[in-house]
Amino acid sequence: MKYNTTAKRLTLPEYGRNIQNMVDHCLTIENREKRNRCANSIISLMGNMFPHLRDVNDFKHILWDHLAIMSDFSLDVEYPYEIVKKENLHIHPPRVPYSDTKIAYRHYGQMLERVINKASGWDESEEKEALILVIANQMKKSFILWNKDSVDDRKILKDLAELSRGRIIRSSDNMKLAEISGLVDAPQRNSSSNSNNSKKTKKNHSRKG
Repeated sequence: MKYNTTAKRLTLPEYGRNIQNMVDHCLTIENREKRNRCANSIISLMGNMFPHLRDVNDFKHILWDHLAIMSDFSLDVEYPYEIVKKENLHIHPPRVPYSDTKIAYRHYGQMLERVINKASGWDESEEKEALILVIANQMKKSFILWNKDSVDDRKILKDLAELSRGRIIRSSDNMKLAEISGLVDAPQRNSSSNSNNSKKTKKNHSRKG
């Protein structure tokens, strides 16, 4: 008995051994017209294996590319599309450069630092004060989520002054930040409440039973 483990390695395993054998057979057909018919039959079978991808753009083009790959680009047939070049198969995409921007406090994040810098340039107004309060509350929330601990408002306002390079200085005496429970615990309280209600419901049902 012949086992697949002893057969040659499949170029595209997702199509299976039978499709690969068909491609290998197609390579042996000398008559070009018959070879073309064989190639089109193989493409139809390949497409039937992935019916959920029929609406994908260039689906047929992808199938012909795969046929060429499985034949090691040796199949001489009338391709209806321009086939991918063999030398382009193993070209790696250009490396994505990582940002080398330094973040003073990772738990606040770069985006929040940008907002702070933007707000620092605003003229004094009610809108600016409201924005600063929103920023400070977000900083407090980020700090708690990152450190899993409570934090004093003075610490947040001190960090705000530092991140704004001294352009936004506020005191805890005149800027009251939201309570911790209002920032991160509300969903958990609701979840706990729902759980308790569920338990009460189950107890009531059991009593009725």
